[in-house]
Amino acid sequence: MSPTAPRPERHHDAPHGSHRPGPGKERAHGAGHAHDHPGHDSGTQAEILDLDAEVLAGHLASVVAWLPLAGGPRHVVDLGSGTGAGTFALLARFPEARVTAVDASAAHLQRLREKACAQGLEDRVRTVQADLDTTWPELGTPGLVWASASLHHMADPDATLRRVHDSLAPGGLLAVIELAGFPRFLPEDAPADRPGLEDRCHAASERYHAEHVPHRGADWGPRLTAAGFAVEGERTIEVHVEGSRSPAIGRYALSSLERLRTTVAGVLSPGDLAALDRLLDHGSPDGLLHRDDLAVRTERTVWAARRA
Repeated sequence: MSPTAPRPERHHDAPHGSHRPGPGKERAHGAGHAHDHPGHDSGTQAEILDLDAEVLAGHLASVVAWLPLAGGPRHVVDLGSGTGAGTFALLARFPEARVTAVDASAAHLQRLREKACAQGLEDRVRTVQADLDTTWPELGTPGLVWASASLHHMADPDATLRRVHDSLAPGGLLAVIELAGFPRFLPEDAPADRPGLEDRCHAASERYHAEHVPHRGADWGPRLTAAGFAVEGERTIEVHVEGSRSPAIGRYALSSLERLRTTVAGVLSPGDLAALDRLLDHGSPDGLLHRDDLAVRTERTVWAARRA
């Protein structure tokens, strides 16, 4: 941004408290939004995407409502749609819009189509399966592109930003959402016999992903400017949802930490791994499904960038 250009609007929200996540990052899968860990099928990924959408629906709606749009766009592209959390939030916010949902996973797109049909929205949704690192599909000229937890998965995200810029209608908007941390679920003293367990699991996951996904956690503002966008707003949302606020939190924590275990199992101590497995035991009274002290704590940053 030039020294004389206006600075983008910035917000810092803490809708449910001011708890900041510790080390560790939340990851997208392919062009979708699942936590990226090896060894799990797309059905497990889809379940986490759906639970994420359910638990954090209010936060997602607030982000969509914040977007600096004077009028509703007629054509929206959800770039890395997963099972449709963003797609359906956008459809609700812009009742005249049609959404093109793009993802690398056929299974995720099938789930999205099933949801659209169940809600009577099938005429407003088009799905496109594409690996955006190899094939850039024909997306028309959208007025809004939504990229939630997908850019950091691109082999060349700067090239992706330039493609999005060129595909947008003049004056069109790109919304980029970055997940600043893999969610935290446990209170600080849980499990009592292995204090700091969640911190160590996240630190191990962080080391693994730092090698494999170099763009995660990026500050997209300068890269948006370099791609030709004018950044009009930046907003950071600190999420703290107590377990009492959503019955899905136990299932969300279980699915998420099961996937996290796949990444960290080879580097955790035997004691930590045993403690983690006790938490993941569906039948244990100390397991995640039976705890009443869980919460979701994470952070997300949103950039709104305009094509001049």
